[in-house]
Amino acid sequence: MATDLHPDVFPVIMAGGSGTRFWPLSRASRPKQFLPLSTSRPLIVETLARLKGIAPPKRSFVVCGAVHAPLVRKTLLSLPKQNVLVEPQARNTAPAIALAAAHVARQNPLGIVVVIPSDQHVADVPAFQAALNDAISVAKEGHIVTLGIHPTRPETGYGYIQVGDALSGAAKQVKRFAEKPDRPTAEQYLVSGEYLWNAGLFVFRADVMLEAFARHMPELAKPLDAIRAVLGTKKEAAVVKREFPKMPATSIDYGVAEKASNMAVVPCRCGWSDVGSFNALPEVRPLDAAGNVSSGTTFLIDSTGCVVMAKDKPIAVVGMTDVVVVDAGDAMLVLPKEKSQDVRKVVEALKAKKLVRYL
Repeated sequence: MATDLHPDVFPVIMAGGSGTRFWPLSRASRPKQFLPLSTSRPLIVETLARLKGIAPPKRSFVVCGAVHAPLVRKTLLSLPKQNVLVEPQARNTAPAIALAAAHVARQNPLGIVVVIPSDQHVADVPAFQAALNDAISVAKEGHIVTLGIHPTRPETGYGYIQVGDALSGAAKQVKRFAEKPDRPTAEQYLVSGEYLWNAGLFVFRADVMLEAFARHMPELAKPLDAIRAVLGTKKEAAVVKREFPKMPATSIDYGVAEKASNMAVVPCRCGWSDVGSFNALPEVRPLDAAGNVSSGTTFLIDSTGCVVMAKDKPIAVVGMTDVVVVDAGDAMLVLPKEKSQDVRKVVEALKAKKLVRYL
């Protein structure tokens, strides 16, 4: 879709994550969303490109920390510099979304906000955009809408959304949000057909979300009101710096979505992946005949199901199955693929040893 179909839509790309499960490629100064993990372009570039036809960059925002704001501006050259909204302190997703909703409401109180994480992969962009268009239509009616991904396996690492009665179009009521389940529960969810993965994608009118914050998170609404009063003035930066840290460090799911009565979900099949660890790369990158993922100068001999990423030296892997080998130049990671979630323990160990140059 090449035209601007929705002049009242304002995408908000959430780019505050640290991506510790992709160490040693991901570092504090260049986390996961700035890495080319699924294609030759960084995930955050793919995210903005995915919105082409939904809204142009001039109406798009990125929320990130101060340390990453220069990198966002350098990476997303089509994004206006003033559309990079800087969090003075990481406070989870509810304050970040509140700040963005306030900026959108200043331009258009009825503007539709599309909240999208910066570090996910979508294989079928037309299907994603079709679901997003459905969500936008429902959001205009006053619903807070989330995109729910049809599960393809009994995943225990995601939250779930139980689907309720039909609304307009493809949208359904949200019966409830479910926390990350154990394996037997995840299997029950998959068999029932009533549950979708919660991908952290939200669509809503700015005024509707601001009202939801006032109703469900009054402790957030007070500092937010102080910020809204000075947006666009010389006092803005100082007031944001003072008031933003007063907001509770709470997710939008817990703070609003689990409490609101106007939640809706649009089911989506779009080849979605959260690219959560090295174990997820085979879902989003081409495989060789033995099911390996590799980049750089690599030699995989009698090896299957491996992830091997070389930088400035050749890497040879012989007779191995389901292992991850990653060279970042100054650090290397080797582990069984099934232990990919444990990479964060390496980051914790580096912090304990105060090896800051490797973080």
